[in-house]
Amino acid sequence: MTISRRRFMYLTGLSTAGMMSFARLHHGMAEPLDLPAGIQLYAVRDELSKDASGTLKALYEIGYREVELAGFGKYSPAEFHGLISDAGLRCPSAHLRLDSGADLSAVLASANALGARYAVSSILFDSFPKGNMGQGQALPALGLEGFKKTAARMNELGKAAKAAGLQYAYHNHNFEFEKMPDGSAGYDVLLNETDHELVKFEIDCGWMTLAGSSPAAYLKQYPGRFRILHVKDFRPTKSTVDLRGPGRPTGVELGHGFIDYAAIFAGAKGAGIEHIFAEQEAPYARGQMESAKESFRFLESFG
Repeated sequence: MTISRRRFMYLTGLSTAGMMSFARLHHGMAEPLDLPAGIQLYAVRDELSKDASGTLKALYEIGYREVELAGFGKYSPAEFHGLISDAGLRCPSAHLRLDSGADLSAVLASANALGARYAVSSILFDSFPKGNMGQGQALPALGLEGFKKTAARMNELGKAAKAAGLQYAYHNHNFEFEKMPDGSAGYDVLLNETDHELVKFEIDCGWMTLAGSSPAAYLKQYPGRFRILHVKDFRPTKSTVDLRGPGRPTGVELGHGFIDYAAIFAGAKGAGIEHIFAEQEAPYARGQMESAKESFRFLESFG
């Protein structure tokens, strides 16, 4: 049978598109930035505590190819690395306890044992005024001096991480967007008073948006400072910097809240983002693994 050149090109195009779609599905590509789909293991913490090996393998079957550490549980770093590798996953980033009371060399060694590149911290409690810091209690305001103290500590952590062959990064919540005397956000103090090479940032898009700020705008304003995106969603609510008090926002599955990820992913193109990790804050209407599946479907929907 003879077919026209136009028909041949059409059929070839269909075949190529199909092969590309299969490749993306097979390799767990997160379509927003053509990066491997990742998940923060905090999102499946209950399942991990029951069956770490089975949970990691299930994440691979869903389509994830990268995970971000949220704790070792009962395993040593080397043992947890083995579980991750056996599941076919990689762990390029680890959330670690990097407060001043921690054994910094041991903590950073644990990140190396995982094969991680990024050593990440979030709340550095040493910078806060002394007082009631229990769960359910709102975090006290840091103020300008508190953010300057946090930035100084971040520079120290950046130096220590570099010496250990790692890259330090800071993960935000919403409290960092407390207003400073000049009207800027505390987050800007952290960006402007830290070494640009020693300190990188992991944008939690959900928390940043809840605070009334724009991840896309920050990516444009501070090129080269951001390496990782946290992708999560919340129920619609007014802007707040209340992280742990009575005004704490409620998490929902990705795509079921109000965060505009089309704009965020568009702003992240060409910004130097290397990893994307889905995450969810409580509650879990369908269980953590079902929510992980929904998160993967959401990332894939941006193809």
